Order: sequence, then structure tokens, then C-alpha cells
Amino acid sequence: MKTIGAVALLMLFFITTQAQKTFLVGGKVIDSATLQPLAGASVFAQNTTQGTLSDSAGIFIMRLPNGGYDLVISYTGYETKSLRISNTQPPGDSIIILLAQANKTLEEVAVVASNEVEDGWNQFGKFFIDNFIGTTPNAAYCTIQNPTALRFFYTKNKKRHRLKVIAKEDVIVQNDALGYTVRYQLDSFSYDYNSNISQYTGYPFFIEKDTTPEVKDEWKKNRARTYLGSRLHFMTALYDSIVTDEGFSVEKMDANMKNKGDLITDLYDSTLYRTDSTNTVEIAWDGSYRVSYKNVMPDQKFLKEFKLPANSRMQVTLLDVTGGFFIEENGYFYEQSDVVNTGYWAWKKLAEALPYDYVYE
Repeated sequence: MKTIGAVALLMLFFITTQAQKTFLVGGKVIDSATLQPLAGASVFAQNTTQGTLSDSAGIFIMRLPNGGYDLVISYTGYETKSLRISNTQPPGDSIIILLAQANKTLEEVAVVASNEVEDGWNQFGKFFIDNFIGTTPNAAYCTIQNPTALRFFYTKNKKRHRLKVIAKEDVIVQNDALGYTVRYQLDSFSYDYNSNISQYTGYPFFIEKDTTPEVKDEWKKNRARTYLGSRLHFMTALYDSIVTDEGFSVEKMDANMKNKGDLITDLYDSTLYRTDSTNTVEIAWDGSYRVSYKNVMPDQKFLKEFKLPANSRMQVTLLDVTGGFFIEENGYFYEQSDVVNTGYWAWKKLAEALPYDYVYE
């Protein structure tokens, strides 16, 4: 996630309609140097199906389901901005979003001094797919439509052994298992071979695919299977105070004893769970936690990859939390960089991703 910078408070407004559980968000996009409106700027709520373009006056307006989002504003040749928004924000606030032209000179210097691999897709394409899209069963039904948009940079020396991937345009991923086209504004992907840790940042936007009613029904079933036990499911259940009812359990891990955890019997104790006047929930966790989900068994492919017993009954994820986090009613939480997950949720990458406006039925 990224935070917005250089924003003048003038024209973003929030109007909530509780009966429909939606709110309006609008604003104006202008060039920070000339103060002229930018027509056709892309505006979307990250990790949702909700997006629009600014009109000839640079103005946009969207209606979103109640909850929290990162609003992403981009325009060709300009730096992308991201702004956290929520229906809990006071109505009447307004902003003009100032976009600055991208500094191409620094980018060109970086390219000259880089270790770019000319045939990067042939050398690292499959590795990138496995660590970005994933290796789950759904991943077999995902394809990158424009692999030539990707640029690969490989470094190996005494100090560093790393692969970095950037994109010169949105990466288009077709997910035929869940029925989405994902336009991913990939800032960067990196894999550290010394630690075996991959990280990537960017802005995904989901587009519903159209097909026959029979296929749509299959997509609906696949999405439901993907949702159950997912991080989105857990965060929504935690917000709604129904974690146990939904099949989850949480243990606080002992810092001095590996795999030793104590079950948290009251997740909603005031020392751990607080709600403010806007109904944003604060989760006062700090340290390591084990989240287990019992209602759906872990996929056999996961168990084989990680050499776990084939009769394992629960999906298990480990969370390392720094200083707590906040949750909105749609399962959006922040700061996401303060919550690092390993285990089952980490295995479920882009191929298993659902947008924040997904509704489980």
C-alpha cells in the first residue's frame, strides 16, 4: 500500500446512504504544475471492481459499498497517487488531487546502470508466475496476457542475490477459475534468493468477465470456495465479532518456544478489540499469532508442496503483527505492511484473490 502525497484539501466528498450501505466519493484531478484539469485520469478503488475516469473538467464520482479502500489515481506520464478512503470519514470533506509529471530522467539513469535481462521472460517467466500468481489449483487457469510488459533485473554478487521485476504498463491477468480480468499496476516485484522471500507492491483492479449462465454459476462456486478460510473472510469475521462462529481460532504464540501457542478465548476483550465512534475496529495485537480454519481442509497441493501430513485437517496461517491494525466493515485493514502472513494465506497469491466488494453467498 502507498499513501497519498501533495494533496490539497478542496474537493473530495463523501455521502453515505445507510439504507443501501453505499457512499459516494468524488473529486477533481489536476496537473500540479499548470493547475489544469486532467481529463481521462483513471480512478479506481484498489482491489475492487469499482472504477471510473475523470471527465473533461477532471471531475470524477463513484458509489462504493460501505467499508475502506485505497483510492488510486493515475494518468499516463504522471506519478500515481493513492488515498485511503472510507464511509466512516466525515461527510463534506473535499479535495483536489494534484498529480505531478513522472521524472523520466531518473528512470533512464536507473535503467542504464541496471542488470536487466534481455530474455527475462524466457529465463524467469515461470518463476515469476509461481511467486506472483501462485501455484494453487486456480493458478493453472490464470494467464498473463501481455508478458512483454514485464522487465526483469537479476543481481548476484557477494552482497545480494535478487530478482526484481517491473512493468512498463498494467499487467493483464486472465483468471478463468474465478471469472476476473485483473489489471495490475505493478510497481515492483522482488525475490530474495538468500531468504526465499518474495514481495510485490502495486494496484490491482478487477473486471468481471462475461460468459454463459452455466459458467457464471461455476465461477460463483469457485469464488465461495476461495473465500472460505481466506484472509478476507477472517478480517470480515473479526470485524463482525463472529470469528469462532465462522470456524476460525487464534493462538498467541510463545516467543521463546517454537510452535507453542495459547488459545485466545476472548478475542473481543477491550484490551484486544476496540471500536471507535466511526465503527472502525482497532485490533491491538502485537507479536506472533496462529490463525487456524477448520471448516475447509487444506488443499492437498499445499500439503505436498510443504511436505505436511496428508491428513492435516486445518488451514493454518502465522501472522507477525507490529503494533496492531484497523479493520473496516468490508474486511479492508491497515496498515497492511504491519501484518505479515506466512503459511496458507501466503500460499494463496493473485490466483486466489477476491476484490473487497465481493459478497459471499
